[in-house]
Amino acid sequence: MMTSEERINAFDVLGQLLEDLTPDEFQSLAEKVRNENPWFTEANVRLAIGGVRTFLLPSELRSWATAFRLDTIPKKVAVVLAGNIPMVGFHDLLCVLISGHSILIKSSSKDSVLMKFLTDSLINVEPRFHERIEFAEQLKGFDAVIATGSDNASRYFEYYFGKYPGIIRKNRTSVAILHGDESVEDIRALGTDVFSYFGLGCRNVSKVFLPTGYKIEKLFEPWESFRDIIHHHKYCNNYDYQKSILLVTSTPFLDNGFVMLQETNRLVSPIAVIYFEYYKNRRALNDSLNGVVSKIQCIVENTGESNIKFGQAQFPGLGDYADRIDTMKFLTELN
Repeated sequence: MMTSEERINAFDVLGQLLEDLTPDEFQSLAEKVRNENPWFTEANVRLAIGGVRTFLLPSELRSWATAFRLDTIPKKVAVVLAGNIPMVGFHDLLCVLISGHSILIKSSSKDSVLMKFLTDSLINVEPRFHERIEFAEQLKGFDAVIATGSDNASRYFEYYFGKYPGIIRKNRTSVAILHGDESVEDIRALGTDVFSYFGLGCRNVSKVFLPTGYKIEKLFEPWESFRDIIHHHKYCNNYDYQKSILLVTSTPFLDNGFVMLQETNRLVSPIAVIYFEYYKNRRALNDSLNGVVSKIQCIVENTGESNIKFGQAQFPGLGDYADRIDTMKFLTELN
């Protein structure tokens, strides 16, 4: 039986192993990942590993973990992982194991290589995790569940897992709020929130709210540093497809050659399209946001109510729980 301190120490060492990956080790891993999923480019794998590494900074990991009771009776927690961005399920893995439970993992076929790499590395650090980590296609014999998927998949999850204690996550997206006084550097940083992982993550900004009169073209020049995204064949195919739809339907849009901007009150934009909407004042904006709050993961804003600044959406802290549901509170209260 591992103590909570031993579990924390194991993840601490895992973070250091990720930090110490040699260029050859990283290249070998990135190639295997890209062969499984072409969306997971070398740059995106590096970004994801960097994000996991920040979770495992010793002082922050210990401060976060020790705020909970970690001496709960061990349960087996089934975790259904999404595969939209690399290692998106790591935080759930961390929460389940740190809280003292065992994990039964149903990996996404789009992100099995990286998750297996992480669990194998963790077991090498602490062999006693071997009996706490299991992969399975069919989930059986578990006590609780955490499942992440599309809105359609969530209906299946709720039906199949309804009798178990659980967290069921649905589709979410992120938005940005501009006030009109942002610098070029601010808008460039916002581009990181838009284009990282090709816009596939729930923390990617898919819609921008602008003050009335804002010249939308001001977004284009600062985003030029992201132009190379169009050279990725899958992104380019989506760009061409979405552009053809907008042209055929005579929908007005702006285009800079690698992303299109479309004015609409809709929230979740397709790949290679960013939605935008004008607001008259903060009250009107808050009314709009309140109507879709259940679909929003992050609000990115350099001033005002949000604490997520431009360029930081893809770098959540340990306490930034998906869908704002405290995963650790759920796990440590299972008994």
